[in-house]
Amino acid sequence: MSHKSATRSVSDDSKTVSRASSTTRRQREGTKFTGAFGKRTGESDLLFLEGQLPEKDGEIQQHLSPAEQMELCLNNLEVKLTDQGRSPDDVLQITIYVADMDAYDEMNAVYEQHFQDVYPARTTVGVCDLLGGASVTLEAVVAVE
Repeated sequence: MSHKSATRSVSDDSKTVSRASSTTRRQREGTKFTGAFGKRTGESDLLFLEGQLPEKDGEIQQHLSPAEQMELCLNNLEVKLTDQGRSPDDVLQITIYVADMDAYDEMNAVYEQHFQDVYPARTTVGVCDLLGGASVTLEAVVAVE
């Protein structure tokens, strides 16, 4: 798989930082109320997949249990990974946002089924509310090369 790469240097006094990026931006496709969250930012050796909600047929499945919603989020993530020619083994980091921390253990059991051999770095954040009344959403940083 080939992709364009542009290098941009940022200079701050005596430091020069080189970043692989471009100004290209595409907005997230999906449910109408999610706002202007990007699903991919620029081009580099990393892919950023955010806003993986428990969606099915364009609707947030808020009536499902937190564990079932986690399953949907991870299945949706795997579809996005496949679309990009990637697999769960390419995921470097996941951030999970959870509206009900009491459901952590049941959601974690689902998570463990998707990453059986090597778990990516992970942060779980308890929040008050999520888009569309979801119980869980996640984002991932994925290695492209």
